Amino acid sequence: MTQNRSVLELRRRFPSDFIWGAATSAFQIEGAARADGKALSIWDEFCRQPGAIADGSNGDIACDHYHRLETDLDLIAGLGVNAYRFSISWPRVQPLGSGPANEAGLAFYERLVDGLLKRNIQPYATLYHWDLPIELQQRHEGWLSRDTALRFAEYAQIVTRRLGDRMASIATHNEPWVTAILGHEQGIFAPGIRNRRVAYQVAHHVLLSHGLAMQAIRQTGTKADVGIVLNMSPISPATDSELDAFHARLEDGKLVRWYTDAVLKGEYPSDMLEHLGADAPVVQSGDAALISQPIDFLGINYYHPTVSSSANPTSPVSSSTAAVTHMGWEVAPQSLAALLLRLKRDYKLPPIFITENGAAYEDHVVDGRIDDELRRAYIESHIAAVADVIRQGVDMKGYFVWSLMDNFEWAQGYGKRFGIIHVDYATQKRTVKKSGQWYSALLHAQPQPDSQTA
Repeated sequence: MTQNRSVLELRRRFPSDFIWGAATSAFQIEGAARADGKALSIWDEFCRQPGAIADGSNGDIACDHYHRLETDLDLIAGLGVNAYRFSISWPRVQPLGSGPANEAGLAFYERLVDGLLKRNIQPYATLYHWDLPIELQQRHEGWLSRDTALRFAEYAQIVTRRLGDRMASIATHNEPWVTAILGHEQGIFAPGIRNRRVAYQVAHHVLLSHGLAMQAIRQTGTKADVGIVLNMSPISPATDSELDAFHARLEDGKLVRWYTDAVLKGEYPSDMLEHLGADAPVVQSGDAALISQPIDFLGINYYHPTVSSSANPTSPVSSSTAAVTHMGWEVAPQSLAALLLRLKRDYKLPPIFITENGAAYEDHVVDGRIDDELRRAYIESHIAAVADVIRQGVDMKGYFVWSLMDNFEWAQGYGKRFGIIHVDYATQKRTVKKSGQWYSALLHAQPQPDSQTA
């Protein structure tokens, strides 16, 4: 390939044991919404609310990954990744969110894990990627109830007892901010609640469930690394005014520090508690220590920076001259580097993984090929940013592109495509895009041992 030299030069900037992967989540790709004993989740219910999903679609079929597991595993292996990040559907494994496990659901994930290992791919599982069993929401108040944190720990132990001997990594949660804020304050994600007090109590219970699950997982004796995945965006003021600076700091507290301080420092930010006032969550004695117990890794999902303006407090803004993705998100790999260096400065960090990074663009199939140069360039520039911070001393262990394949993009439905593999939803045909071919070339590049980063 013509870019072999640049691919090789980029690969040389990474250590030989660096983890290269692709990521997905259960609800977005599996389909089989009621197959083999699976119950519905809050997202199945949310999709049926008029106007909730941009194109009126749902996850009933999605990419039909549940029925196409073996061929999808072959696709993953063909890319050359040495790790695959996937999530486990709680209502597939434990339909009611409590009580007995569903053997057919566990067996599916066992086939997935064993299929990865057979292909020399390390399994990186996430236990919760937003698909709460509907029973827990409708009968038990969902994440607003402290009891749901206890149920989550039981579920985590069920999964780990079955699969923990073969897992490389287990993340408790994917993006607690999304669960709390998009799902319970803004109401644009499941379960569609709009209440700030509820949202921050949910945020606390999700973080509490992380701590409880960490204990439950470790009690099984698994050798898997255990941690959590947080979404982050560096937030800068729109102007040099004191008001914008104050607003940006507050937005950083809502998105970054609320979760990172709790997990890594054992406290919620004082300015956020003051800001929330009566809407601050009820926290019991011992909760902070439970949430902040040591983790083996921190996963970071990064897509874009945010500019904060006091004049437009409800909507982040981008520079008018910035390149943006199909989601309207600014393309700024330098902001990823700045974020990682800021974290290194502000926290005592465990090893870091970029657990999601990628871009949505409109794909055009021409003669069976998808030339998605914008996505390819986005991925390359962000991988280069990771290389830059490794050189500056950040303990980066891996990078997972989002996403392996086009899929159900939550409230956007199927109109936004993030995949490095194209999915024709009418036929379920998979086609590796130019971005996927480039990523594969990077992964297959073989630098000489003496040229690699120590």
